[in-house]
Amino acid sequence: MQRAIASGTAALELDAALVTELLCGFIAAEVRKTGFGDVVVGLSGGVDSSLVAALAARSLGPEHVAPILMPYRTSDPRSEADARRLCDAFALQPLLIDITPQVDAYFDRHPDADRRRRGNKMARERMTVLFDQSAARDALVLGTSNKTEMLIGYSTLFGDQASALNPIGDLYKTQVFQLARAVGVPDSIVSKPPSADLWAGQSDEEEMGLDYATLDAILYHLVDERRTRDELAALGFDDAVVDEISRRVRTSQFKRRPPLIAKLGPRTIDREFRYPRDWGL
Repeated sequence: MQRAIASGTAALELDAALVTELLCGFIAAEVRKTGFGDVVVGLSGGVDSSLVAALAARSLGPEHVAPILMPYRTSDPRSEADARRLCDAFALQPLLIDITPQVDAYFDRHPDADRRRRGNKMARERMTVLFDQSAARDALVLGTSNKTEMLIGYSTLFGDQASALNPIGDLYKTQVFQLARAVGVPDSIVSKPPSADLWAGQSDEEEMGLDYATLDAILYHLVDERRTRDELAALGFDDAVVDEISRRVRTSQFKRRPPLIAKLGPRTIDREFRYPRDWGL
């Protein structure tokens, strides 16, 4: 299967200069055409949010980008250090908002909550902070979820998946690494194992049970090329792994769609009544 993974990885190689230009243009155009000039970014110290903050600083100017650091009491101190290192590299001024008081206030009443519930709560608390800061600053929230994690549902609905604009939502995780290196994200961020830092020692790849190289290669063939299970087997991918990834894509579809509205009238929102997000502005 390693040869098949290598072929998929090669297909995902980016023209980093071109993609950087396109994404910076996307950020600048989509922010300004809706009447805004500033953005807020939840900066975790991970590669995804670091890349988004770097692209925003390039496209809008660092003075128009507000990076918000939102640690919890169990967060790794190295995550904050990396976030601040990113800010130093791109002349950004971070704001730290500790989410521990509001998260603990809730779980003091629900001490039986497991890691999944606590992780989802933290992700959603962080997003409420970002949208409050967006209101305070008259700014848009930039999303930091990549294509890999959105496709397999490794994201929190109305948490890290929420945003006004998402510059990296069509980049697979391995492409995020490529672009982050190209735009100058510090190596300490790009080279460390990906982690949502929801609890001590948490690892994204261990939690998913798959490494990003395998995930991205299979997802690329399944989604972008629309290859069948038999075609993936012919390429050398394991049937069980392909089936598991396909299952995750199907069962997480609800996270990628707006809330389903019961149809009663002739023009239902998000069905017949569909316009660009800047319609009427």
